Amino acid sequence: METTELLKRVRRIEIKTKGLSRQIFAGDYQSAFKGRGMSFSEVRNYQYGDDVRNIDWNVTARSNDPYVKVFEEERELTVMLLVDISKSSFFGTTRQLKNELITEICAVLAFSATNNNDKVGLLLFSDRIEKFLPPKKGRGHILRIIRELLDTKPEGQGTDIGQALTYFTNMVKKRSICFLLSDFLADGYEKPLRLCARRHDVIGMHLFDPRERELPAVGLIHARDAETGQMEWVDTDSRRVRAKYTDWYENHLEYYKNAFKKSGADSMSIETTDDYTKALLRFFKAR
Repeated sequence: METTELLKRVRRIEIKTKGLSRQIFAGDYQSAFKGRGMSFSEVRNYQYGDDVRNIDWNVTARSNDPYVKVFEEERELTVMLLVDISKSSFFGTTRQLKNELITEICAVLAFSATNNNDKVGLLLFSDRIEKFLPPKKGRGHILRIIRELLDTKPEGQGTDIGQALTYFTNMVKKRSICFLLSDFLADGYEKPLRLCARRHDVIGMHLFDPRERELPAVGLIHARDAETGQMEWVDTDSRRVRAKYTDWYENHLEYYKNAFKKSGADSMSIETTDDYTKALLRFFKAR
């Protein structure tokens, strides 16, 4: 993409999403995420009724008096955006491609975070780690995140959600709010998700196009697999073919729902025809 056109698109997204994050999501963002993390503050003498699990045994041994650790709410959070940019995200039959919707949602979340003085980081992945931006603050950093979302083209051919979760877990040690945005047309990530959810507050965002749920009966078509690039003829008039595709899609969706439920992580689905602002507001209020 030409630099001038890229900057224009970044600016358009900033204007649209910055206003939404400030006017709509500020209060809901705070109530949904603030106070979820606890950080060590100090030690003090043990008092009757204190939780014995908070006893600092090192200080207690040195002083011969029982001391407990005091924790306080973390006022500054870290928000990580884990974004699937595999080739299946560059699909759409409505006014927006999936990756365009993902970019707008990421921008809203990023501006909501920076409005609350939180850090924001970005991890782009396909079947490999495409790019990693460590968490930082500031408008300039948010604009870079938007530029990378708009302009980064995947080198990988497939999707590996498990690898992305493992990389994130290893790279970011501080407890974070992790938004994982994908069409989740993959599996094999249940264990990495469970391990990630033990340390971080993970939210899965399933983005999908209405045409992905079932094949339309439009006759014989020459179709290309977006992930592998393989071409083959598909008879969409065949009920068996359409049923097989629907089963494939529903199996992936069921795997996604079960994996997040078992891990204790939150999840939500947004169709490209949905008003994502309403979907996000419903989610934030539910937390």
